[in-house]
Amino acid sequence: MLPEVRQFLETLLLAVGALLPIVNPLGGAPIYLAKTGDLSVDEHRDMSRRVAINCFMLLLVSTFIGAYVLDFFGLSIPAVQVAGGAVVCAIGWNLLNEPDAMPRTANDAVRATTSTDLARRAFYPLTMPLTVGPGSISVAITLGANHAHGVERVLIGLAAGIIGTALISLSVWLAYAYAERVALWLGHTRLMVLLRLSAFIVLCIGVQITWNGIKALASEMSFAPPTASTPDKGDAAAPAKPP
Repeated sequence: MLPEVRQFLETLLLAVGALLPIVNPLGGAPIYLAKTGDLSVDEHRDMSRRVAINCFMLLLVSTFIGAYVLDFFGLSIPAVQVAGGAVVCAIGWNLLNEPDAMPRTANDAVRATTSTDLARRAFYPLTMPLTVGPGSISVAITLGANHAHGVERVLIGLAAGIIGTALISLSVWLAYAYAERVALWLGHTRLMVLLRLSAFIVLCIGVQITWNGIKALASEMSFAPPTASTPDKGDAAAPAKPP
């Protein structure tokens, strides 16, 4: 196998293998459905397409320029994990305590939505942090920080990263676009059980992400160099005795 082809496949498999389990479109589908129960059929299709595009752009930006953005604002990945994990915890807790009601199907939609409203909801909270959360962003930044040397290798890594991100976004679109059909097949009771389990998992993920960030920040503080202290007057060294 040619070295270029091998590098392309390794980078592609690394990106998909590292990001897809964290994004987890199948696990997020019930929560997506609960958040979009008021949409019509056309709006539902538009929403799933918007979320997939947002995921592609957010993962792509995080992979290739995320580290530079954090450096520009003086932020660290642990800080992003703590803040993002807190948001995920809040969303998971709210979903866990929502009333036990069946998400309205497209035929029961009663609220008209505008394109601006769809775009806003597609990004927050459906794309970030429910689909691409702080865990996915931190992994993408870590993957992008490993730059290859040489123009050819950089171009190969760029192509593999774009294709890998596109495959993940495609899986998000497929899982969300057919989420309503799966919900109708499951029925009310099984869907509610799956939704509660998914909400609890989201809450646990948020706690874990927050804890990882806190541990990383505590580790950075423990390894920080001690500051030089000015000795007190009483601690001044006594004058040396003459020989």
